[in-house]
Amino acid sequence: MKKPLDTNEYIKDFPKDVQEKLEILRETIYKAAPGAIERISYGMPSFYWNGNLVYFAAYKNHIGFYPTASGIENFKEEFTKYKFSKGAVQFPIDEPLPLKLITKIVKFRAKENLQKSKNKKK
Repeated sequence: MKKPLDTNEYIKDFPKDVQEKLEILRETIYKAAPGAIERISYGMPSFYWNGNLVYFAAYKNHIGFYPTASGIENFKEEFTKYKFSKGAVQFPIDEPLPLKLITKIVKFRAKENLQKSKNKKK
């Protein structure tokens, strides 16, 4: 896959069923952080709001969601059915996305970034 110029280009390279999941994920992130700006970073869609917020990427068997280490650490108890690491969680491609959990994580990250931004201004 060539490096995409934007999120639309990234998403269109996947099969229709995966495209639908990625669009739902994208919309969920926007609803949780309405002021977020989309970017392509590290070759995948990312969202920026007072700093890097979250990233996502599609793979053969899962959708990777990257809410940074703090996003994982604060919600790891809710990842019991998913593979996860210090900065990522894998949502199986053949299961519904946990949209409520994703929303909570994005809101947490947005609040965290806002606080960091305020602290830098002091």
